[in-house]
Amino acid sequence: MATIRQREQALFRRWKKRRPDCVGDGVVDEGVYLAARPRLLFVLKEVNSPGNSDWDLRDFLAKGGRSQTWNNVTRWVEGLRRLDSDIPWSELASISDERRKQALDTIAAVNLKKDPGGSTTKAKELISAVAQDRDLLCEQIRLYDADIIIACGSLVAGQLVSVLDLPASWPSTRRGIQHCEDESGAIVFAYSHPEARVHNSLLHYGLVDAVREVWARRG
Repeated sequence: MATIRQREQALFRRWKKRRPDCVGDGVVDEGVYLAARPRLLFVLKEVNSPGNSDWDLRDFLAKGGRSQTWNNVTRWVEGLRRLDSDIPWSELASISDERRKQALDTIAAVNLKKDPGGSTTKAKELISAVAQDRDLLCEQIRLYDADIIIACGSLVAGQLVSVLDLPASWPSTRRGIQHCEDESGAIVFAYSHPEARVHNSLLHYGLVDAVREVWARRG
């Protein structure tokens, strides 16, 4: 049976026929990802233009990514892997490069728009790209058999409705975080982007609290 990476590469070869500048993304370290529980998939809008056609988000994250965006993702990953614990902020405030690398090795990360973009996403371009690539995006997300999918931003959550054929109306947790279950059994959470202009601690505990509440229902 083909590995996830082999299936990703085959998918991206097809994608590049449609979008020659397609930037690869997905599982960072397949062995670590498959062994991790819960399996976490983060869905974002697009990658900032790296200025290099060979650039790949998987390789970038395998080296630890960068503190912007990925420090908060690291905090989220650590919290979601320890839902039975209430990690004090003093343990999360400072994130080293090595700690970030270890956390990112365990995840999958997918951008909805595969063409490189800029620092500010143009919503109409992203929506158009998703409409054109819905088939390939759904196929890619299904590769990962994720337990939890974090839609990083309201625009992302809205687009996942069509990509994954999700219900239009999602229930909320007690504290107002919307979520739903897709046909594969993954729980999709509509959440903020990791760089949202909210204190990092509030972003962290808001997500962990929501996942803890919903995940507990599964026993």
